Amino acid sequence: MSENEVRQFVVGVDDDGIRLDRWFKRNLPDTSFNAVSRWARTGQLRIDGARADPGDRVTAGQTIRVPPAEPAKASGPAKPRIVRPKLSDDQIAFARELVIHKDAQAIVLNKPPGLATQGGTKTTEHVDGLLDALQFEAESRPKLVHRLDKDTSGALLLARSARAAAFFSKHFSGRSAKKLYWALVVGVPNIEDGLIELPIGKQPGTGGEKMQVDEKEGQPSRTRYRVIEQAGNRTAWVELQPLTGRTHQLRVHMAAIGHPIVGDGKYGGQEAFLTGGISRKMHLHARRIRIDHPDGGKIDVTAELPDHFETSMTTLGFDMALGNTDALDDRPPLTREQKKTQARAHAKTVRKERRGERRSRGAKK
Repeated sequence: MSENEVRQFVVGVDDDGIRLDRWFKRNLPDTSFNAVSRWARTGQLRIDGARADPGDRVTAGQTIRVPPAEPAKASGPAKPRIVRPKLSDDQIAFARELVIHKDAQAIVLNKPPGLATQGGTKTTEHVDGLLDALQFEAESRPKLVHRLDKDTSGALLLARSARAAAFFSKHFSGRSAKKLYWALVVGVPNIEDGLIELPIGKQPGTGGEKMQVDEKEGQPSRTRYRVIEQAGNRTAWVELQPLTGRTHQLRVHMAAIGHPIVGDGKYGGQEAFLTGGISRKMHLHARRIRIDHPDGGKIDVTAELPDHFETSMTTLGFDMALGNTDALDDRPPLTREQKKTQARAHAKTVRKERRGERRSRGAKK
C-alpha cells in the first residue's frame, strides 16, 4: 500500500467495544489525537462508510477507513511507544482479591464501584491497568471482553487467551451471554414484571458521555425487569436483565419509566438520592453472569454485593433470601395483557411528566 493511499482496517475481536480513539492508540500509536479529531471533523474518518467520531465505540468485524499516513516530521525524536507501568505489590494483591472465578480460559472479577473498566481522560485507575496482575500461569495477560460502568459493581468476565476472547466476544455480540443485575430504584414500578422497549441514542452536546431515549434515531433497546421486594412506596429492589447491550441502558430505561436507580444522579438528578442514611453511591450491581465456556459447559458466576449496597438493603429491611430465585431469562415471556398494562402505565408516566413540564413553563412566565 502506498503512503498516499486511504487505509482500511478491520476491527479485531480483541478491540470489540472500545472507543475509536483508543483503537488508534492500540493499533496506530504514531497517529496523534489531533490528527484523528481533524479527520473526524472533515469526514475523512469513517466506520463501515459512515462518518465517525473519536468517542464512538467500534465492533469486531467493522471496517475503519483511515486517511493516508501523514508524513513524518523532519526534526524531533520519534514518539516512544507507551509502556505500562509496573504494578506495586498492593496493586497486585488488590487485583487478585477481586477474582471470584478462574479456569484455563476465563477469569471473573467482582468489580468494586468506583473502579473504571478502561482508562480515558483523567481516568488513571482502571481494570485494564491491573490485568498484568491477573496473568498467573497463562502466556499473556487476560483480555477484556465486555464492560461495566465505573460506578456499577459486580461480575466482569476476562478472557485468558485469544481463542477465548474471540469465543466470548461472539457470544456477547450474539446476545447469548446472559447478565442479571440487582438495583434499588426510587419508588415502585406499577408493573411488577415488565419489559422496557425504548430506543437509546447519544444525548447531543454531551460528547457521547450521556445517553437518552431517542424515538427517532436511537438504537432498539430492551430491558426485562422484575420487582423482588419493596420498602413501602419509597424504593424497590429490582432484578434487571438487559436483552440488548446499549451504553447506560439500564440506567436510562429505569429513569425513563420514572424510577431512576438510587444514587444515579446523572440520569435521576437529585430525586435519585434517598435520605435516612442511604449511601449516595449508585445501587446497580451485576449480580450474575452466565455464558458458554470455550471448552464446553457453562460459566455461571454470582457476585456478592458491595458494602454500601448490602448496608442499604439491611437499612431498608429487604430480605436477601428473596433474591435467590433469580432466573435470568428462564421466566416465561410476557402475556399480551401484561404488555397492554405496561403500555398504559408508560403512557400515564409520560402524560404526568408533560403536565409537570407545562406547569414549570407557566411558573416562569
